[in-house]
Parts: sequence; structure tokens; C-alpha cells
Amino acid sequence: MKLVYVFGKEGRLRFLSHLDLQRFLMRALNRTDLQIAYSKGFNPHPLLSLAGALAMGYESDYEVFELRIEGSVSKEYAHETMKNALPEELPIKDVFFAEDNHPSYMSLVRMSDFTITPAEDFEAVKEAALKFLEMDSYMGIRRTKTGEREVDARKLCKEMSISICSLKARLMLTEQETLKPDLLMETLCKIADISVPQYRVRRNALLGCDDCGNIKLITDL
Repeated sequence: MKLVYVFGKEGRLRFLSHLDLQRFLMRALNRTDLQIAYSKGFNPHPLLSLAGALAMGYESDYEVFELRIEGSVSKEYAHETMKNALPEELPIKDVFFAEDNHPSYMSLVRMSDFTITPAEDFEAVKEAALKFLEMDSYMGIRRTKTGEREVDARKLCKEMSISICSLKARLMLTEQETLKPDLLMETLCKIADISVPQYRVRRNALLGCDDCGNIKLITDL
């Protein structure tokens, strides 16, 4: 059986890298008495995985990790014991069970919702966003560990709305097609002909598609 946790990433702990967050969660699990299932081999480790990497410095309302366990436990106890093992900056928001044969939640991710809040020049970014939304295509450079490649930022930005001081954007997040908030901001600032200002990013959701093509939270799939 799997335990599936939904949690947030706040404050100072937004500076944890993806790998550091995995290690942090594993150390927290050692402070619980959950019957964790371990991998086989010379270096056993907890069967834990995160649904999607979050860039260092980003906050989040909706991160997901799944943990394979042995035996049974109540939902209430699973929630409370993990909540007590983690700091306030990693709040547990929900927990539920999934069968071992349920697809990994990482494999279900297709898109992600973000809120991007520039510290300055918001009016210029806003005007650029309006122009960007009217375009059919806008090519940008995506930087990866293996090099750089051109991507269509407009195609990979599925939705975007503008509030008083921030942008809300739904961006593709698959192995083949990904648009990260930093590339979106670089694109908008290039359109506006301004330097990229300091900005905060908050992930609001990880999304997938059901069999009918409806977009849903991955924890609803």
C-alpha cells in the first residue's frame, strides 16, 4: 500500500533543493514509527518519490510525495505522525491511500499552475503578458543539463491571467514539453525590453488529465 502526502513548501525551506528535500523527508520518516517499505539490495532506502521537482527558491501550496508502507495505519495517524516530524515550513495538507499498482504520481504530471510575483516593473510585465497572449508563437531558449534548445514558449503556456500584482500561469511540465517560470519571465521581459526583476514563484497545483482529457489535480486521478 502507498501513503500519498500533499504538503506545502514555505519560508526559509523554499531554498531546499529537490535532492535536499528528498533527504529531509527521509530523515523525517526516521522520526516516525510508520512501517516503511525499503528497496532491496546493498543500499536499502525508503520507497519514497516526489511527484515533481520544484526549483530551489520556489514556494508551493501543492507538493506530493508517495511512500510505500508495510502493514496498515489510519489516515489520522499517518497525518499526525508526519506533521509532527516536519517543521512548519513543510505543512502536511492531506494524506490518503493508494494501491501499490496505482501509477506513480510523477508519471501523471502534465502541467503545473504557478503564481509569479515580480518585485518591480509589474506594469511593464503586465503589458508584455497581454501582448504575449495575443501571439500564436514565441520562441525561447530552454536551458537543460544537456545543453540548450529552442522551445515555443507561447505553445507551452496553456493559460495565463493577471491580477493586481502577479501573474497566474498554467505551464506544460512533461519530459518532452516543459516551460519553467524563469523562462516565461525572461520571455515577458524581453518583449517589454526590460531587465528581469526579482520575483517570487509559488506553485499552486500539479495537474494531469483523466481518460476523457479533463484536467485535474494529480491526486484526483
